[in-house]
Amino acid sequence: MNHESSPRSTSSPLWRRAVAEFLGTGLLVSIVVGSGIAAQRLSPGDVGLQLLENSLATALGLAVLILIFQPVSGAHFNPVVTLADRLLGTRHRPAEITAYLVAQIAGGIGGAVLANLMFDTPTTIATTDRLSAGHLLGEVVATAGLVLLIFALARTGRSVLVAPAVGAYIGAAYWFTSSTSFANPAVTVGRVFTDTFAGIAPTAAVWFVAAQLLGVAVGAGLVLLLFPNRKAHQ
Repeated sequence: MNHESSPRSTSSPLWRRAVAEFLGTGLLVSIVVGSGIAAQRLSPGDVGLQLLENSLATALGLAVLILIFQPVSGAHFNPVVTLADRLLGTRHRPAEITAYLVAQIAGGIGGAVLANLMFDTPTTIATTDRLSAGHLLGEVVATAGLVLLIFALARTGRSVLVAPAVGAYIGAAYWFTSSTSFANPAVTVGRVFTDTFAGIAPTAAVWFVAAQLLGVAVGAGLVLLLFPNRKAHQ
């Protein structure tokens, strides 16, 4: 989940970048799912407190993961960011895009399974139905805001701020969007494989991904409108 690709983040061999995307996305989903399970167990009956615990863990963990993997792969951890990077002018080869997307989705599923194993929870398909018009609008807003944030920082030479800024944004978006800000197709797919606090039923997940892709288009359009000139990365 970070900035437009720079020489520093693309000089590694593709296999190494794919491994970084797999690990980063997997660990992100493990944080989301694992902290959700822990929150349910530690604060039974208080959904607000559960969401607070889940959002804090996710915001802090995401910032740390970006700092770790940013120099290797760019720390996208999100097909939305990879696609937006291509839409906004970075000339990735089809093989690079495919490798990133496959690694992210596989990592998302693996991360959910890992969290289930750590908490002795069976890996089953989620039954939580999050589908509503309001939730879908929330996903469009959350995803568009994420894309705008990342590429606004990149295009104004402030990529050093991506890790804390993205962590802070996702933490806030848990609360100001009706959907709790999935904003990530790989995370959405991963969360299908846990019938816990963070789970999402497959039917809802399909619609969430569609809303996220619409959010990419909206976010990219805002970036081009507000920040048409790309500056050197810092």
